[in-house]
Amino acid sequence: MDSLGPTKVAGFGGLHYWKDGRDVPDLLMGMYDYPQTEAHPAFQLSLRCNFEAGGGGNQGFRFIGTDGVLNLTVGTGFTVTRRPAESEPGHTFDTFDKANAERGVSAYLQKYPRQRPTADGLRGIAESSYKLPSGYTEQYAHHENFFRAVRERSSVVEDASFGFRATAPALLSNLSYFENKMCVWDPVAMQAKS
Repeated sequence: MDSLGPTKVAGFGGLHYWKDGRDVPDLLMGMYDYPQTEAHPAFQLSLRCNFEAGGGGNQGFRFIGTDGVLNLTVGTGFTVTRRPAESEPGHTFDTFDKANAERGVSAYLQKYPRQRPTADGLRGIAESSYKLPSGYTEQYAHHENFFRAVRERSSVVEDASFGFRATAPALLSNLSYFENKMCVWDPVAMQAKS
């Protein structure tokens, strides 16, 4: 994504399962706010680390966008689900009395007139799945890339700055959790602001 990192980090969680004197949470959720840059629009990321999930070893990432969902399952592959854009997003006008609901819908439609359906919108949900090649592991590919760069004296994408930019938000999640505060981060200068 060519993102340098989030500008705000918040960590929440606690010791909910392992009540044996540990000093780190067994459940930690991190919220990360990424600003708009030339490389990407603004977005938010939420991550969860659960040392007693009870759900087995399913690890993955889910990217939810305006056109659909990308599910990456660690060690397996990914699925792309395209969803047509809704012609009109949900709203709460129907929770008001009839007169106010009609006024709200009317004002909404004046500002955002109904669009004619597009071909993509009429297609419905489409799903495609892709499996990793047999024998492929992310860990092996990662180390293979590193050793190739050492042998060839070439650069790697995941250099020291890349590593620091990946690590700092995770460390700020812990700081946010332990100090019960939102952390502000400058991803360009790679410095904590608060």
